[in-house]
Amino acid sequence: MTSDYLDLLPTSARREVIRQLRSDHEARVQQEKKGFLRFREPYKKICALPPARFLGLDNDTVQIGKSGELTPAQHEILHQAMRDFMPWRKGPFDLFGLIIDAEWQSFRKWNRLLPELPDLTNKIVADIGCNNGYYMFRLAPQAPRCVVGFEPMLQHFYCFKALNHLAGQPRLFIEPFGVEQIIHYPRCFDVVFLMGIIYHRISPIAMLREIREAMRPGGTLIVESQAIPGEEPVALFPAERYAKVPGTYFVPTANCLVNWLRRVGFGEVECFCSHPMNSEEQRKTEWMTFESYNDFVDPNDPNRTVEGYPAPLRVFVHAVNPG
Repeated sequence: MTSDYLDLLPTSARREVIRQLRSDHEARVQQEKKGFLRFREPYKKICALPPARFLGLDNDTVQIGKSGELTPAQHEILHQAMRDFMPWRKGPFDLFGLIIDAEWQSFRKWNRLLPELPDLTNKIVADIGCNNGYYMFRLAPQAPRCVVGFEPMLQHFYCFKALNHLAGQPRLFIEPFGVEQIIHYPRCFDVVFLMGIIYHRISPIAMLREIREAMRPGGTLIVESQAIPGEEPVALFPAERYAKVPGTYFVPTANCLVNWLRRVGFGEVECFCSHPMNSEEQRKTEWMTFESYNDFVDPNDPNRTVEGYPAPLRVFVHAVNPG
């Protein structure tokens, strides 16, 4: 496998621009500042540990290594470094016997979209907003040519790098980019995952248009989004916050999301799953000790957020770039 997925992309890809963005990022995070050291240091500690001899990436819990593979001293280094990456939003993970119960039981989302996955064999895949890479590890057994995670938050960027040092998956890559950098990947991706992102964007239509331009003809986009109930093609625009989250802008109905995709030019658009959120899927744990779903909804009416808006659904939509 190549050490740089850019070598696998079409010649039209803006390789030098991307490499310069990487270089700029690396120079910035190498500064001896507390905000950079906070996650850079635990990553370095993990890099001193040996890669796992056992992997289990087909299970609900991503398993990297077994407990007997590390010495007690190494296991303590692992435990402390992983605590330093808190709060853990996506999971669960089993790292050499260390169970990390993340806020989201991400396997539930994975199991909903699994029947809709296109054939990923030898495909170039993007996971936009990949967080710590839980879904990237679940994608690895599908034999893609490569999976590129876009993740601008240092916490998640370094957490994935630490996890993949242990997992040693050569087809998985991460960039410290937001979706804004997708413009540097013209006609590159066969499959794009956009999960839990679209309602955080001020201009979802512009973002979807740029994503489509980064996809090859015939490529598949899978969007998973927070949504409100209803059949009308409308979106909620909260006054300040939605479910206590300030960076939430347009929360669509499923039909509104479908229309956004069609208006951008996607074809074969279909909503294949819709379900209400609940506190079994998103909740506090010892690895994520802050507020979670139960704190976001009205304690007297679980069908409403604390602000009085309709409580969220989660919807999944499949679309194809006709070229």
